[in-house]
Amino acid sequence: MLDLRLSSISIVLPCYNEEANVENTTKKALAAAAKYAVDWQVIVVDDGGKDRTGEIADRLAAEDPHVTVVHNRPNRGYGGAVRAGFDAAVKEYVFFTDGDGQFDMDEIGLLLPLLKDADIAAGYRLNRQEGFIRKLNAWAYGQCLVPLALGIRVKDLDCAFKLFHRRVLDSMTLESTGALINAEFMAKAKKFGFHWKQIGVHHLPRQAGNPTGAKLSVIMRMFKELFKLRGKILRAQPRGK
Repeated sequence: MLDLRLSSISIVLPCYNEEANVENTTKKALAAAAKYAVDWQVIVVDDGGKDRTGEIADRLAAEDPHVTVVHNRPNRGYGGAVRAGFDAAVKEYVFFTDGDGQFDMDEIGLLLPLLKDADIAAGYRLNRQEGFIRKLNAWAYGQCLVPLALGIRVKDLDCAFKLFHRRVLDSMTLESTGALINAEFMAKAKKFGFHWKQIGVHHLPRQAGNPTGAKLSVIMRMFKELFKLRGKILRAQPRGK
C-alpha cells in the first residue's frame, strides 16, 4: 500500500501577472506540501510579467526557505514557465498547477493513491469554470486534434493538476514554450513507456486577474505548432539513449 505521505515534493507554480493571487496560492501550496510530504519546495515562476508578482514571491522566499523563485526575463510563455519550474525542481516527486488559485491544493491528496499503479497522477476538471468558447476550443483540441496528431487521448489534457515521479521528468527533454507543454509531456511519457491514471478535481472561479489562455493568438499558435510537435515526438528518445 502506498504511503500517503511522499518522501519529498516540488510544487511548481507558473505565474504571469498574478500579484493578486500569488501569495495566497503559494501559502496554500506550502500547507499542502507539509501535509502530504516529509520534505518539500514550492517553486514560483515569475514569467516576465509587468506587475508585482516577482516582488511578492521574493518576499515569500525570504520568509520561508521552502520557497524558491525563478524570474524569467523576458517572458518565456506558459510552457517556458513550466519548464523553468521543472528545471528548478529537486525533489523525488514533482507537481504542477497554475498560480491563479483555481485549484484546491488539498486535493493533491486525491492523486497520491493513483501513484500505487501509475507513474503520473493527473486531474481532470469536474466543473470547468470557463466560458463556452474556451470549453469548445479545449474539446476540439484535446479530444480531436491531439489524438489525431499525437496518438494520445487524455481526459482534460491541459488540466494543470499533475503529480509524477521524478524519473518521468528526467527521461525527457521538453521543448514547448507555449500551451502545448501538456501535450508534449503526456505524448513523450506514453512513448517512453510511462503510465497514468486520472481523477476528477474541482476547478474554482478565478478570484482576481485575467486569464491569457483564451486569447485567439495563443489558440492559433497552439494549433499551428501541434503538427510540428508530432515530428519531434516521433523522433524523441529517452535521455541517455
